[in-house]
Amino acid sequence: MMPDLEFAILGAEVPAYAAAPMLLFRLQVSNGVPREPVQSVAVRTQIQIEATRRRYSPAAQARLLEVFGEPPRWGETLRSLLWTHAGTVVPAFSECTEVELPVPCTYDFEVVSAKYFAALEGEEGAIPLRFLFSGTIFYESEEGRLQVAPIPWSKEAAFDLPLACWRELIARFYPGSAWLRLQRQVFDRLSAYKLAHGLPTWDETVQRLLEAAEQEGRQ
Repeated sequence: MMPDLEFAILGAEVPAYAAAPMLLFRLQVSNGVPREPVQSVAVRTQIQIEATRRRYSPAAQARLLEVFGEPPRWGETLRSLLWTHAGTVVPAFSECTEVELPVPCTYDFEVVSAKYFAALEGEEGAIPLRFLFSGTIFYESEEGRLQVAPIPWSKEAAFDLPLACWRELIARFYPGSAWLRLQRQVFDRLSAYKLAHGLPTWDETVQRLLEAAEQEGRQ
């Protein structure tokens, strides 16, 4: 009989040392057939944001306009969003074990999930997540032969990621800043403007352009 695995997310934290932005989720894997030891499991995970599972303040609704449209239409447009994919390898166990699931995180505002997270800045509560599992189970048969079986697509787990945890991640890797990607032609024009006006930083360059636009709007 092949193992029958169940998955649960027990917690999340920002790693003390990491070369790139990521969160570590504590993944619990339980075997419903403990007499069938598991040799290892190659786990793949699709992580979705279950946006319908939380309430939004008027300020958050305004910031989510680009993601879900006008709030009166949210009955049609509010839906789950793909956040990211992640994977890990679970070592040998019999009944239950816990491993870390590293999840890379982006602060690129061209990505819909980053727009969603940023819209919850200053809000309370948590980000509702759904983990959809797939992958491969390696185990021994009663005859001692190595067997391979897929993780059923029905295996999933819900977890509410505290917003405080996400804010800690952003504060550690992007202190007091945000990340914006530009098309090359736009960047070249911005760079030429910066050089032509002798501006020392990109912040001052953008600030000068914003002030010019605001002044033109008042005329």
